[in-house]
Amino acid sequence: MLAVDLRAGQRAAFAISVTIASAATFCEWLGHEINIIDTPGHVDFTIEVERSLRVLDGAILVLCSVGGVQSQSITVDQQMKRYRVPGIAFINKCDRSGADPSRVIAQLRTKLGHNAVALQIPIGLEMNFQGVVDLIDMKALYFEGENGEGVRTEEIPAGLRDEAAAKRAELIEAASMFSDELMEAALEEREIPREMLIAALRTGTIRRELTPVLMGSAYKNKAVQPLLDAVCALLPCPADVENTALDMDHDEAPVTLASDPAKPVVALAFKLEDGPYGQLTYIRVYQGRIAKGSTIVNVRTGKKVKVGRVVRMHADQMEDIEAISAGYIGALFGIECASGDTFVSPGVNLTMTSMYVPEPVISLAIVPKDNKAQVNMSKALNRFTKEDPTFRCRVDAETNETIIEGMGELHLEIIVDRMKREFNVEANVGKPQVAYRETVRKTVTDVEGKFVRQSGGKGQYGHVVFTLEPQESGKGFEFVDEIKGGVVPREYIPAVEKGVVEALTSGVLAGYPVVDVKVRLTFGSYHDVDSSEQAFKMAAIFGFKEAARKANPVILEPMMAVEVETPEDYAGTVMGDLSSRRGMVQGMDDMVGGGKAIKAEVPLSEMFGYATTLRSMTQGRATYTMEFKHYSEAPKNVAEAIVAARAK
Repeated sequence: MLAVDLRAGQRAAFAISVTIASAATFCEWLGHEINIIDTPGHVDFTIEVERSLRVLDGAILVLCSVGGVQSQSITVDQQMKRYRVPGIAFINKCDRSGADPSRVIAQLRTKLGHNAVALQIPIGLEMNFQGVVDLIDMKALYFEGENGEGVRTEEIPAGLRDEAAAKRAELIEAASMFSDELMEAALEEREIPREMLIAALRTGTIRRELTPVLMGSAYKNKAVQPLLDAVCALLPCPADVENTALDMDHDEAPVTLASDPAKPVVALAFKLEDGPYGQLTYIRVYQGRIAKGSTIVNVRTGKKVKVGRVVRMHADQMEDIEAISAGYIGALFGIECASGDTFVSPGVNLTMTSMYVPEPVISLAIVPKDNKAQVNMSKALNRFTKEDPTFRCRVDAETNETIIEGMGELHLEIIVDRMKREFNVEANVGKPQVAYRETVRKTVTDVEGKFVRQSGGKGQYGHVVFTLEPQESGKGFEFVDEIKGGVVPREYIPAVEKGVVEALTSGVLAGYPVVDVKVRLTFGSYHDVDSSEQAFKMAAIFGFKEAARKANPVILEPMMAVEVETPEDYAGTVMGDLSSRRGMVQGMDDMVGGGKAIKAEVPLSEMFGYATTLRSMTQGRATYTMEFKHYSEAPKNVAEAIVAARAK
């Protein structure tokens, strides 16, 4: 996946899925500066794609001409929709055996719901792939030289002229929906100027109502140049995108930002990493200009920071620059902050909305071998928590073990490995554990929570009455104040909510966090002398626990979307194994060149060690991908086993 941030006449930024941590570089193309942010493709490190898309203005969805739209493609597409990032598609690997760009375009329409339209058709496929026909200029493009650097323009081969004419007609029809002028010219069968067609395509792309499709072979640099041309021509620059911040002085009212270096600074720190000279903070400037020696304020902490070194990144190399202006991406040294912090000019109190952070689904216990390792582990955990919003750590109250949580086995393996390599932490690591959740299935009303203590002097008195009800999956927690007549004074209501929030961290069945519930505070009472915030907080904790016990509590387990690609001979075996893991097979598609793609939904708890099992049952010929989908109620026998295990 490529994500793009294009500054009109100056700048673009990309993200490419290859590694486990994002990296940045830049180049120039036809008067545009292009920032490249390299992000991982593995689903365990999806936060790298999230934060890149959070700060970028456009995207290139890279698809394999053989594999087509896969599960990772669907995930990235959902992320693009979440941040309303317009995009174009690039069908790669047209020189591979089984390449079929037309099938991939059809999948873009059916699987992702895109209004996809081809800007090119291939000249030959597989081993015979030579170049592309440009349907805008109606010319054949061939790419020569060791790195495909030479672009040769020819007339369209005779055998492709009819197809090219038909595809151009489709292109014009799709683009005409975004330009009355173009539609009129098409209806009157007038010659359509290149600029008119590109303007219509750009409008449709920026509105996210059209997805232009290009194709080529990136490995051999065939048709990369037209792709860069399309980035410059079709994707938005900062001036085309309305970015907003929240005004913290006026009840978080939205404020539209201007991509203007003369205005006060508003910038977002979207990624942190350890550099050779301390913390390196990647930052996108939405408004204003961050110059070397200037002072900026971290909105979250309120601390003023003097900017020392400002750099532009080239992978692991860096170039010192004087400033980062609005619309640009750069990096700062020596800035203490967390991922997602907003920086502003002194006197400004605006904050950017945070990015979506998925909840961890897996955990493991880690115990340092000695005191030195304990100190180093604390440093490591602080660092990783700041760098990675999907990584969490906590101390188990019962066992006093440090528990780390993340998005998958690989995610936590990398964390543990970095602890050993970068921080010299020698530790014993437990087996991965599933991050279960609890919720309720029944509404209960008029449940009391009381906290009364008398010990001589001033006592403690808090009394609340709750209604607890379930919410739909994924809706989270909601607290509703329905107190009338002042039976619970206004000043104690926040303490009640705080108590409920604290109680949510530990459910009544097995001590897992409680999700998707609504609490209504309906009644209560107070004492003129003995009531306090602490008393009402404790009453809320007791009341919620009592309500949860009465509301048919259940265990939720994370369900994973699993896709297995296997030779047809092993398809039955694979499906049988998935079923034995409590999986629900949801479909099976034919693969180009033979084989089956099996899609299933399987509990995470049943997928540990699956890679080894899959290799064994298919003689190493099958592969799989897995990503979190949703939480689902665990069967009764599974839930009982979970509760029993936690009770030990």
